Amino acid sequence: MTSRPVLPRPSPSPASGPEATELRLLIQTFIRSAGLLAGDQTPCGQPVSVSHAHALMVLLETARNGGALTQRDLGQALGIDKSNVARLCRRMESAGHLVQSRSNDDGRARLLALTAAGARLGRSVERSSRERFEWLMSAIPRTSRAGVLSSLACLNQALASAGPPREIRRVRRESTPVSGDRK
Repeated sequence: MTSRPVLPRPSPSPASGPEATELRLLIQTFIRSAGLLAGDQTPCGQPVSVSHAHALMVLLETARNGGALTQRDLGQALGIDKSNVARLCRRMESAGHLVQSRSNDDGRARLLALTAAGARLGRSVERSSRERFEWLMSAIPRTSRAGVLSSLACLNQALASAGPPREIRRVRRESTPVSGDRK
């Protein structure tokens, strides 16, 4: 029997219900305001999904550094599972942005490479993204910018330590006693 990963325990000062509710509402507002729910374009106006745009940028950066990625590597970089990354790669390949090939080292692994069109679109996405975030940062008062960046870094760290959403739900279900159970 394999053991399951152990998730970190809540901090000694757990968040209150109202704090967690406020965080949830603020993040939901951010997601909606940023345009992250639009399936057909990025928040910076590029005509591809957010996952497609992020895949382009990850693959472009890897190619710049002389590396290569497999589907598994891309899935880990994007935080998506095997079936979702396979679907994303098929869509990118159909759009002419990606070429997939079998790895010589492991016949099961699919190596990924941007086409010339994919690299052009990736550079365009990067440029649009950079411009969008420069504009967004300029809209934040100078005295608040360091705090915003620090808060986002803290939130990213908390998300990384929490584990994937499915694992969090599983642990929560297993730790909640069923009615009538005594511990």
